[in-house]
Amino acid sequence: MQSGSPNPTAVPPAAAPATAPAAAPATGVPGVADCPLRTLPPEAGATVRRIHSGGPFPHPRSDGTVFGNREGHLPPRARGYYREYTVITPGARNRSTKRIVTGGGPVTDPPQYFYTGDHYDSFCVITDAGRRK
Repeated sequence: MQSGSPNPTAVPPAAAPATAPAAAPATGVPGVADCPLRTLPPEAGATVRRIHSGGPFPHPRSDGTVFGNREGHLPPRARGYYREYTVITPGARNRSTKRIVTGGGPVTDPPQYFYTGDHYDSFCVITDAGRRK
């Protein structure tokens, strides 16, 4: 995992496996890079499909709970706007560090999807996770 970056919302290079992948500059969220699903671990796509279907989730006590954005890396929104979901890490004995955070509603098709591979230290916008077109 990389550290020491002067910009805490910067996305580290893709070579660092526990972090969000490097991507093009963000088109919709200032300071947050874009990342299509194909650039993320395959388990991220499985998590998006679970979100679309309303579950079941591997960690029902944690998945779908309100994400407080205490780190302030995502745009400020009212409490309850963001929800977090576990992205399974093969071989991990716990929830590990990968998450998808969604923003807005409805819960099964929110307008915003974010990925973090480093437990909220950095994010990227998943540009193609929503079903809306």
